[in-house]
Amino acid sequence: MSQLNKKKIFNDPIYGFITLPYDIIFDLIEHPYFQRLRRIKQLGLTHMVFPGALHTRFHHALGTMHLMTKAIDVLRSKGTKITEKEAQGVSIAILLHDIGHGPFSHALEHSLVNGVSHEEISTFFMDALNKEFKGKLDLALQIFRNEYPKKFLHQLVSSQLDMDRLDYLKRDSFYTGVSEGVISTDRIITMLNVKNDELAIEEKGIYSIEKFIIARRLMYWQVYLHKTVVSAENLLIKILKRAKELAAQHIDLFATPALSQFLYNEHNLSSFQKNPLLLDTFAELDDTDIMSAIKVWKTHSDKTLSTLCKMAINRDLYKIQLQSKKFEKPVVDAISADVIAKLKIPKNELSYFVFQDNIVNNAYNPKMDKINILLKDNSINDITEAADTFNIKALATPVKKWFLCFPKH
Repeated sequence: MSQLNKKKIFNDPIYGFITLPYDIIFDLIEHPYFQRLRRIKQLGLTHMVFPGALHTRFHHALGTMHLMTKAIDVLRSKGTKITEKEAQGVSIAILLHDIGHGPFSHALEHSLVNGVSHEEISTFFMDALNKEFKGKLDLALQIFRNEYPKKFLHQLVSSQLDMDRLDYLKRDSFYTGVSEGVISTDRIITMLNVKNDELAIEEKGIYSIEKFIIARRLMYWQVYLHKTVVSAENLLIKILKRAKELAAQHIDLFATPALSQFLYNEHNLSSFQKNPLLLDTFAELDDTDIMSAIKVWKTHSDKTLSTLCKMAINRDLYKIQLQSKKFEKPVVDAISADVIAKLKIPKNELSYFVFQDNIVNNAYNPKMDKINILLKDNSINDITEAADTFNIKALATPVKKWFLCFPKH
């Protein structure tokens, strides 16, 4: 019998044909842990504002792997030594970088599991896969955890100019139809180099990096932090919070077996460390579990839960107001009194309907790993110093906005 051809081709709407560089990449994609990413939307509830934003974490992971193969080729052509084993390891690391995302991605990241980031759950998945693949992911895990001597390999996976950001900006821009996020990934990758074991961009690519940082700022305001998206995601968070509150009182709630495990039990980082089987339960969770529960909960006897679920199903989202400073107490109190009178809800449940919080847009943080510009004299400079436009320094300053949510009617 002939061996299965694992050098498959995917037709991607962003890059065209994507070829899998290694047999193990095919095997990892075929694994149920990875196939689950087909059922988790990349942008959560953003499709309630931009109807085309229905792409998945699966799309994104394949895109990042494709960009990684191109980056490896470019760096090798410029004399950077990357062995075949290292190339495979970094390709696996980027392919699996988002495998720990839960349903609706960032929106519910801390709702189902206490204080555990998707990066930490990703490492649990990678450890489990490494065991199953008999140690073939050792190097990928070292790179992912930034424990490998060649630090630039980790920067390709996780930094302010990694393959993750290059793909999601271009992909999210395409699916939302927001053209401000369009960046030249080809140009940026072609300008990549390594200096002192750190990623750098050659000086002639500086304007592409300026465009990249500006695109990030605009995409955050126009898509990721769009006020209606913020309203929808906070509604989803409040629904899960109410459901967990009822579950803690042993009130019966419809839920799939996987969702039930996380509703009726408090799980944190040590839960995954003590109980390896919990990871398999988490792997059963996706967007479908949450949406099917919300559809059923809209007829639940608990008025707060049912009202919130009806709002989500019918897209009757919170009205949301934004401003640069915290909303003053008299303003919040007046809205709160109105909501209590109209919805006839007890005061202790008001926080599900009226609340304020803040959002922060930080397009570039020079205090983290910097974006290095490799100048013609072979010296390195940070993008904020190398750029000849003042707006890059301005974009390195975080902008905070406060929002107030309350029912429309």
